[in-house]
Amino acid sequence: MPNIIKKPLKYTTAFIKHNAVFCIAAVLALITCLIIPPDKEYIGYFDFKTLTCLFCTLAVVCALKNIRFFTILARSIVRKSGTLRTAVTTLIFITFFGSMLIANDMALLTFLPLGYYVLEAAKKEEWMAYTFILQNIAANLGGMLTPFGNPQNLYLYTEFNIPTHEFVSIMFIPFAAATAMILICCLFVSKEKIVLTSENNEHIPKLRASFYIILFALSIIIVFRVIPYWIGLVIILISLLIADRKAIAKVDYSLLGTFACMFVFAGNMSRIGIIKDILSSLLEKNTLIFSALSCQVISNVPSAVLLSQFTDNYADLLWGVNIGGTGTLIASLASLITFREYTSRNPGKTGYYVGMFSLFNFVFLVVLLFICSFI
Repeated sequence: MPNIIKKPLKYTTAFIKHNAVFCIAAVLALITCLIIPPDKEYIGYFDFKTLTCLFCTLAVVCALKNIRFFTILARSIVRKSGTLRTAVTTLIFITFFGSMLIANDMALLTFLPLGYYVLEAAKKEEWMAYTFILQNIAANLGGMLTPFGNPQNLYLYTEFNIPTHEFVSIMFIPFAAATAMILICCLFVSKEKIVLTSENNEHIPKLRASFYIILFALSIIIVFRVIPYWIGLVIILISLLIADRKAIAKVDYSLLGTFACMFVFAGNMSRIGIIKDILSSLLEKNTLIFSALSCQVISNVPSAVLLSQFTDNYADLLWGVNIGGTGTLIASLASLITFREYTSRNPGKTGYYVGMFSLFNFVFLVVLLFICSFI
């Protein structure tokens, strides 16, 4: 095959591989556009507040990541661990609580390499699959407590105009149950002594970090509707254009694109009578179970956007699309990130990883669905 064909094909394949959810969302949107041709109603599909809040949060997180804020802080915490169990537990809960602040996919991109570094330094690589899988589960479930912890939360919080205290109260029990389950899993890690030495003497640039933390606080204020979202967008955009333009370039635009495509897909689906009747009927019977099952097939963010058009039961929908992030590899974008990180470092253990991943994830899925069914 000539190079003139090989190179574009190679780049296209790589793009699809790294942006699978976006590509699926784009295809779905295009298909529905053939059924419902673009018209003036399309503009009403888009939730610009959600897109703005998501962009602001991602941009500031990228700025913090560019100064290695999270990595340096996490390494400092992990280095104080005296045993393998303490180190692994720390890694998992750094990812767990980190997902509340920087979203699940960004938490994994930041802390999975740290997990590899710790296990390699301690010569305990045999615990890598176990640690990575629990970090993945922690990232998917840790963000469920806050409106900005997971992208689907941010969308549903805005779409249904849910009061903050009600949002937290809805998610508290499954969050507490997930925390307890993850902690129990950590108890199975060996308690043997380890010594982690510092590779370098990196320090967090205090002035820059303080400025970015203020911007991050501003992005949270936007989410909580304290100031109009467009004001926050202008302030954060101008600030980062001056302080760190690379942060804006590194924003996960495929995630924003996924939301945009799913807004079109969901909006068009809601205008197709038979589809509207079928989905409304299924959600009326059991919103929790159907939304969780939907995540296993089309992932949690697309499920949240699509199903929100057909139900007002936002409590069960919130539970379903958060808990539904566990299960199959495609239930959450975060799971694909973890899979890619593990297999790139352990190319001969794909089957072993998928088997262990499926076992742990489906146990979490079933237990948490059972708990939510009785709330």
